[in-house]
Amino acid sequence: MQQQQPKAAGQKQETSFILTLLSYVPYWPLFIIFLFLSGLGAFLYLRYTRPQYESRATIIIKDEKKGETDSRLVQSLNLVNSSKIIENEVEVLQSRSLMSDVVKNLRLYAPVSQEGKIKAMSGYQLSPVKVEVSNPDSLQPSKKIMLEVDEKNNTVLLNKTFKGAIDEWLKTPYGTLKFVHNDKYVPLGIKAPYYFSLVPVDNMASWLLSKLKVSASSKQSSVINLSFRDESPVLAADVLNQLIIAYGEAALREKNSLAKNTLVSIEDRLNIVAKDLDSIESKLQHYKAGKGAVDIGRQGQLYLENVSANDKRISDLNMQVDIMNQLKKSATTPGNVGVLPSTLGVSDPALINQVNKLSSLQSEYDNLKTTVAENNPVLLSLKEQINQIKPTILTNIESQQRSLEKSRDNLYATKGSDNAVLSAIPQKERELVEITRDQNIKNGIYAFLLQKREESQLSYASNIADSKVINYAVVSNSPVSPNRMMIYAIAFAIALGFPIAIITAKDALSPKILYRSEIETLTEVPVIGEISKSKSKQPIVVQKGVRTVIAEEFRKVRVSLLSLGINADHKKILVTSNISGEGKSFIAANLAHSIALTGKKVILLDLDLHNPGLGRIINIREQPGVSEYLMGKASLDSIIHAVPDNNHLFYIPCGELEQDASELLENGKIGELISRLDENFDMIVIDTAPVVLITDAYLLSSLCDATLFVVRHKFTPKMLVKRMDGNMVINPIKNPGIIFNSVNTRGFFKNNYGYGYNYVYSYDNRKTMKA
Repeated sequence: MQQQQPKAAGQKQETSFILTLLSYVPYWPLFIIFLFLSGLGAFLYLRYTRPQYESRATIIIKDEKKGETDSRLVQSLNLVNSSKIIENEVEVLQSRSLMSDVVKNLRLYAPVSQEGKIKAMSGYQLSPVKVEVSNPDSLQPSKKIMLEVDEKNNTVLLNKTFKGAIDEWLKTPYGTLKFVHNDKYVPLGIKAPYYFSLVPVDNMASWLLSKLKVSASSKQSSVINLSFRDESPVLAADVLNQLIIAYGEAALREKNSLAKNTLVSIEDRLNIVAKDLDSIESKLQHYKAGKGAVDIGRQGQLYLENVSANDKRISDLNMQVDIMNQLKKSATTPGNVGVLPSTLGVSDPALINQVNKLSSLQSEYDNLKTTVAENNPVLLSLKEQINQIKPTILTNIESQQRSLEKSRDNLYATKGSDNAVLSAIPQKERELVEITRDQNIKNGIYAFLLQKREESQLSYASNIADSKVINYAVVSNSPVSPNRMMIYAIAFAIALGFPIAIITAKDALSPKILYRSEIETLTEVPVIGEISKSKSKQPIVVQKGVRTVIAEEFRKVRVSLLSLGINADHKKILVTSNISGEGKSFIAANLAHSIALTGKKVILLDLDLHNPGLGRIINIREQPGVSEYLMGKASLDSIIHAVPDNNHLFYIPCGELEQDASELLENGKIGELISRLDENFDMIVIDTAPVVLITDAYLLSSLCDATLFVVRHKFTPKMLVKRMDGNMVINPIKNPGIIFNSVNTRGFFKNNYGYGYNYVYSYDNRKTMKA
């Protein structure tokens, strides 16, 4: 049993899918139309869309997190640490500033085009000339300037009004322009006019960036993949190659700027020390000239030897303390730290590395800030890194300061003993020793600064880019866009999706009942049968000797009455509906005919005392009926009429309409009438007024054994069906059932599936069917 349950569930799902699929089959012409239109649209799109070629390039970045560093020799010459973070470099490569440099270098701010039958073609290779603007940043935007090139006379003609020579600056109505020969020109013999546009550099850069893709090859790699698409394969390759060049040049400019700042700082110190040294030497010369030639004695020489190293160390410590103060001031500055001071003279490698890293992060932050919004994730990440490294640098600086000041204090303490030695030297010699001592100190500082200047100059000269090109731009041999298979697949999906959406929306938005499943969802009253829409001109579709589809459906309803308990002892059937027009009289008349064909004696009673319709259907009119009987004006036998062409079917008309028709049903005689009919007939079919406007059906239901509600396809509002259960709680209906009437075929043609569960065909209902 456990194995059979999943199998049954699978079969149910498969059946549901098939039924859903078959529900759209009747609309196959709509699908054919959309398939044709979508296919035509795809063909025209592929026919007139310019093919796009893709160029690809690969570079590797020196990433401090992934081990890409320079050789030891290069590191020793490179005083400016410039290791990058791969994620930041991806954003830099996509910056508008770099792409603006590409636009200027390739003169893409003045694109030349050649007119085509439908759409213009890029003139990057088709035009014999390129257009150069004297000042691209302030060009005058122009949409379309016609261009004629006379290659023989080496001239150009603009808009048939302005003529000028090639390779010369021309003052045109559109600005100062120069037309230069296009080294990419490939003559194809296409005779079509050229034109060019003048586009602001930023706008063209933004448009090119929309076609650029930059991404890291993997999380663990420092390799960056670049791709660019354009209808000109040469342009696609040139843009990538020029972007790589611009990126390298920007990185070198950044490194050179830092190295230049270091050189400027050293030069400033050298100038100061040189002036001090000149002053000391001049002082020494004047002293010797004024006091006579004095030589330093043995004791003085001993003093200078002892104090020289100490003074040099104190001078170095003072310079380092000054540098620490500058670094501390920059590190505690809120917000932008600007250009950090040089770490010249700092001996701690950890601090040097931290300061260089902060300088690199700040430089990246400044460059990126000009191209992205302030809430950009990469920009926020850089800002957070800067805020995190500052406290670390500050702590290290303070530690270094304490250590330097302690060392300096120790050195100052030794000066007491040195001064005692100095006091024992004769006066003239002592003054000469002091001057010589200052000279030695300045000479040491000057030599140190000269050495650092040489190192900085070597670093400046040896600066190399932080990226290396693995593969220059390579263009695909065939177009990558548009993808023919994908376009046709999309067209096919549209051809299926739009009709399904239209059909589904049409059904879902309809306020009327369309499907039997909707009835079963809205109410708990069972549906005992479906009657297809009758195309016959005769209201009676059930006749002896004729078997049609609709007649068979009435026979199914006749059999389904057994499920409501209708039998020989319970034979009173009430037929009603929610509103007028749902076909209750049609159902009552044909159901009575169907039952009578079985040989049973059937009475058809018209109790719609407000708008009777049975008389028109069975062609018996203006006869005394129920109204006269209830008022005591006629006997039962006088109001019963035989129905022509059916010996077992009898009919009681409504009679004359009265103003107080509902009150007639409550005078007690209607129960007596139905009881007498129950004694003399095998089946009683009663047609009464709709329940929404009139209460007659609620009064008569208690006198009957079953109540049939007629719901008409595309006519009965869903709201009324939904209210049936609630209404029956207040006004009970005895043994209710629903007949789904006038179910129409779906789609555009005959022999289609209907809206119910039965197969509903559309051929003439009068056509006989051989048993």
